Amino acid sequence: MAVPPSGPDAAWGRFVRGFLVSALCLVAGYLVLAFALDPYDSGRSPLGTVGIRPQGPRTAAASRGRDPAFQGAIIGNSHIQLIEPERLSGLTGIPFVQLAIPATGPGEQFVVLDWFLRHHPDPKAIVLAPDDFWCGDDPAFRNDKPFPFWLFAADLPSYLRGLMRYAVAQEVIERIGWLTRRRRPLARADGWWDYEPDYLRLGFGEEAHRAPYRDKPVPDGPEPGRAGPFPAADALRAALRTVPAQTPVIAVLPPVAHAALPRPGSPRAAAEAACKAAIGAALASHPRSALLDWRRDGPEARDPDLFFDGSHYRHTLARRVADDIAAALARLRSP
Repeated sequence: MAVPPSGPDAAWGRFVRGFLVSALCLVAGYLVLAFALDPYDSGRSPLGTVGIRPQGPRTAAASRGRDPAFQGAIIGNSHIQLIEPERLSGLTGIPFVQLAIPATGPGEQFVVLDWFLRHHPDPKAIVLAPDDFWCGDDPAFRNDKPFPFWLFAADLPSYLRGLMRYAVAQEVIERIGWLTRRRRPLARADGWWDYEPDYLRLGFGEEAHRAPYRDKPVPDGPEPGRAGPFPAADALRAALRTVPAQTPVIAVLPPVAHAALPRPGSPRAAAEAACKAAIGAALASHPRSALLDWRRDGPEARDPDLFFDGSHYRHTLARRVADDIAAALARLRSP
């Protein structure tokens, strides 16, 4: 009969094996718990859904974007954030969810669009907001702002790897506490996040405070990396192939203040025009689509009371844009 090894080396080996087994069991147990609790209400848990606590739109979009109560989506960043879904729903009869996520570009927004379409195979309307970030020439759509791509992933391994993040583990703990409350505060279901109070708290209600931000002119030269080519247009064309032909798609070029518009005839104006043309051509590949160009000179762009800074507008203008979206949807939906 073989005699088990003894001595310090054998003891150390048993310790290492025991430690590894314990660590693996701990990780597996955590993953089972996190998957079951579904900290961001992504719909993957077999235990069902209970909503989410108030939190930022980067993670809340997973819950909102799969909510069957909504049949239309507004997707973009803070440049379309002030479009109120309740107003648009009232004007169109389509229940809209606001899925705008600040500081995102086309890469993140196409991920959100894909998530919404996977959970709404026959949506009633899609509203996109191609802004100047869509005019970049980087085909990878790199963004220095973090985004939870794993949360919207179509494959399970990517999602499980995402659950291993420290911030997610903290959210799992928060969710346990939230679930045990008798009265649970819920995040707003339609995603409406009014940034006007935030700007007003920062002093932007005063003309003297907002004027330097709003009235700073842009140079004549195009912004580096935004003079073409425009890979976002190609990505848009590919994304639209996944949208049902009968679904109206509206692309809104968000408003900017007059100083943020390029001088006519300048290289910057030519670059912006080329970007608009590329996006418009890609959008036209969808049979039921419309481009609403609010990035233009006109009374709204020259009204100092409609903007907090060069690209963030106020409620009065947001309502006009919403009305324009509703009118375009009515035209596209008419027989």
